[in-house]
Amino acid sequence: QVQLVESGGGLVQAGGSLRLSCAASGRSFSTYVMGWFRQAPGKEREFVAAITWSGGNTYYADSVKGRFTISRDKAKNTMYLQMNSLKPEDTAVYYCAVQTVYGRRWSSSGSYDYWGQGTQVTVSS
Repeated sequence: QVQLVESGGGLVQAGGSLRLSCAASGRSFSTYVMGWFRQAPGKEREFVAAITWSGGNTYYADSVKGRFTISRDKAKNTMYLQMNSLKPEDTAVYYCAVQTVYGRRWSSSGSYDYWGQGTQVTVSS
């Protein structure tokens, strides 16, 4: 069994910052890409950012580019999402996820094999 546990969510004013963490544990598995998605009430889950586990290459949704930074600590099996200049429209439940098969599309939720339980991020105006 693979567990992904997110933390770091909360309530912040517009313009503020938060850092999310995603810790992976459980049985040994190959990690090719880890990603962050979010889902606001009444909306579909959308891609936020992804990072290749080995090389650290990153990919961002246009809506967060320049404001969010994804990173990972391989020694700790943990991924991070630094969120700056937060906007009310960033309010959502944020999920981390893992791809265990090489070559899938980074931005598609269907490409990911394991998911965390989510952490709420609320940005007030």
